Amino acid sequence: MRLPNSDKLLIEREKILDYLLNPIHRFGASKARFFGRFGFAPEQWQQLAEALRIHGQTHDVKRIRETGFGLRFEVEGTLNAPDGRSPRVRSVWQQDRGALAPRLITAYPLEES
Repeated sequence: MRLPNSDKLLIEREKILDYLLNPIHRFGASKARFFGRFGFAPEQWQQLAEALRIHGQTHDVKRIRETGFGLRFEVEGTLNAPDGRSPRVRSVWQQDRGALAPRLITAYPLEES
């Protein structure tokens, strides 16, 4: 199964710049270091946003759970990085009640097996 309405996925600029690519964010710093190793940078934040959009559109949903706000989806697979590599990541999306499409909650590296 793929994310519902994946052609309309919502990825907020602040989620990328203030969290996933922010090296001083309390919870995002390790993610910023991870994404930075693959060529993602705040100056071109749209590259990570687009890579995560494609990730959400092209990989299957691995888990779905109900939250107090709506359905939460976990998507796992490779992410196309600017440096040409393809790290495996999990992106987490939430479709709030009444929303047309899911919005990005977070993304992080998957453990290599």
